[in-house]
Amino acid sequence: MKREHVIERVRDAQNNLARRSSMGAALTQMLGDNPSHDPDAAGSDVLAKHRGDHDLNEIGMRPPPPLVPAAVLVPLVSREDGFTILLTERAADMRAHAGQISFPGGRIDPEDATPEHAALREAHEEIGMPHDSAEIIGRLDTYEVRTGFAVTPVVGLIEPGFEMVYEPGEVADVFEVPLAFILDPANHERHNRLIRGKRRYFYVLPFEERYIWGATAGMLINLYEVLTGQKARWR
Repeated sequence: MKREHVIERVRDAQNNLARRSSMGAALTQMLGDNPSHDPDAAGSDVLAKHRGDHDLNEIGMRPPPPLVPAAVLVPLVSREDGFTILLTERAADMRAHAGQISFPGGRIDPEDATPEHAALREAHEEIGMPHDSAEIIGRLDTYEVRTGFAVTPVVGLIEPGFEMVYEPGEVADVFEVPLAFILDPANHERHNRLIRGKRRYFYVLPFEERYIWGATAGMLINLYEVLTGQKARWR
């Protein structure tokens, strides 16, 4: 996929997201003027376009508010034979999400002016990526994680060549997946696990020996939909 096509698709999605957010804010204000309206009712933010693993599951599995704001960088690395997506493997002894595959990122701190700032800061802290190595081209839909986070995925075009410096205790490995792999729906799977007595479904993109699942896989599915214009299975 050509660079210009990637930029156009992501920016179009960003513009659509901005329009939906504006319409959603107006709708929330209108409903808020209605004394019978429940502001916590499902559908109040329907136009804001939030995603999550709950999309694949029965009603009632959406994480309850309030959610902690977070941001991740979705790094599209420009290689000679096409784009790749840079991912990290979290350290095995981390308190949360140990050993899982993820994007560089974390919670949005008070000093972060925007989700973009938070995503770039975290990428620098986790893998040593300089801020000027990334050209930010837009956002994907906010992803709600059952552990209580609302994650803003920030898409950036990355120039390779910087020295990788892993954050001790956070990052065990860094690897790249060809964008073409993500854009092939044959590689999209839906798995399930029994968690606290409930059957939970989630996306999986098994790549070589890597098990990409959960929120990371869900955001990659969102990227697939943005870049191809196709709706993913099971959504």
